[in-house]
Amino acid sequence: MLIDLQKKILLRLARQIIEEELGQQATDPVAEKELDNPEFRQHYGVFVTLNFDGMLRGCIGSLLGVESLIAAVRRHAINAALRDNRFPLLTVNELAEVVIEISILTPPQNLEYRDSADLICCLRPDIDGVILKIPGGPGATFLPQVWKQLPEPEAFLCHLCLKAGLPADTWQHGDLTVQTYQACYFNEQEF
Repeated sequence: MLIDLQKKILLRLARQIIEEELGQQATDPVAEKELDNPEFRQHYGVFVTLNFDGMLRGCIGSLLGVESLIAAVRRHAINAALRDNRFPLLTVNELAEVVIEISILTPPQNLEYRDSADLICCLRPDIDGVILKIPGGPGATFLPQVWKQLPEPEAFLCHLCLKAGLPADTWQHGDLTVQTYQACYFNEQEF
């Protein structure tokens, strides 16, 4: 999908956009010629995640590729820093310590399963991101990286239901639509 140089450029772009939005000078600005790459014009689902002191500090994205990779990184970087309603606005002081992560998603696919036991068997920890929805109702997703914090499928699904505003056990007996996707993800600590 992306080579390391392209990943570094996208991470620098995300940081630059947040720095500029917070009124700061970009520490390592991306030149326009660095963004002139056909891969960056492709449409992917993208999430930008901010971690501060090892804890989630913001995460916003889109499951579907509705805009170019560059546009998605720009938009979701700002939104993760300033519009994730689970957290206060990111401050300039925090920004220096924030680790930015970008996830580029494959298109979601419906997961066919018979019952809750079959659902558990169908999930692939550390590989699949999961979208869980009640038809006509709420839904939520966890990126594949969340398996690191919730490695047991039962706990993963319970927390995903809670994130959707549903009772934790909804996955065991609810009428749910489940989709999975995979992600290429990378963060600033890797480079």
